[in-house]
Amino acid sequence: MSVLALDGVSAAPWGEPVLVNIQLQLAAGEVVVVIGPNGAGKSSLLRLLAGDFPASTGTLEFVGRPLAAWPRRELARHLAFLPQLSLLNFPYTVEEVVLLGRTPHSTGARADRDIAQQVLAATDTLGLRNRLYTQLSGGERQRVQLARVFAQIWDRSDMSGKLLLLDEPTAALDLAHQQQLAAAIAAIAGRGCAVLLVVHDVNLAAAVGNRLLVLDQGRQVATGSPGEVLTAALFRDLFHAEVLVQPHPNGRQPLVIGL
Repeated sequence: MSVLALDGVSAAPWGEPVLVNIQLQLAAGEVVVVIGPNGAGKSSLLRLLAGDFPASTGTLEFVGRPLAAWPRRELARHLAFLPQLSLLNFPYTVEEVVLLGRTPHSTGARADRDIAQQVLAATDTLGLRNRLYTQLSGGERQRVQLARVFAQIWDRSDMSGKLLLLDEPTAALDLAHQQQLAAAIAAIAGRGCAVLLVVHDVNLAAAVGNRLLVLDQGRQVATGSPGEVLTAALFRDLFHAEVLVQPHPNGRQPLVIGL
């Protein structure tokens, strides 16, 4: 099942193009990681898909329908977006913040609280549920925001036709919680949710992604499996960095070592 299809998509919301001729297919249960240097258009791609601005050319379909044709409330039940920075300065409890993700739904208070408990557990924030959000550390706030977007599209069984967009979700997380997030992404994808995320840690990208999408100056320069994409030549040409790429000891993905 194709959840997301971009064909020749370009966007120029502020005059100069920020995305040019993007081609992307994302299937149910697939995890695609977007990588690239600073200013490559990674966040712009996620913002485009979240509906922050329209495509100027090309076609963009979500679950077989043009993205622009989706009513916003209906779209919010199927697509959740975590931006790089989530500003919330009201003294809500952690549980109240997570329940904001259930706003587009009409599933009832009992079902919503049950879902909140599940996503709090998935993000290691269950013990924080009664704390005030404004009193949390940066890493704790990030995990709560992850729980909120999980709650927005959470389903107990089949999550096919759902899309999760995450922009640098591990930026404030310690190593243990990065690993926990990777496990949570794998679990949610295993239930059919398509996931598109941006990370700067290429080894993390290789660990969690079925495919990588490489952007530079708004253009798609490479796509494929981590083994196909992560080469020393790519890092030399695109990131201007010298690296050693070798098989990971786990035998599942490449390992990139800076020189």
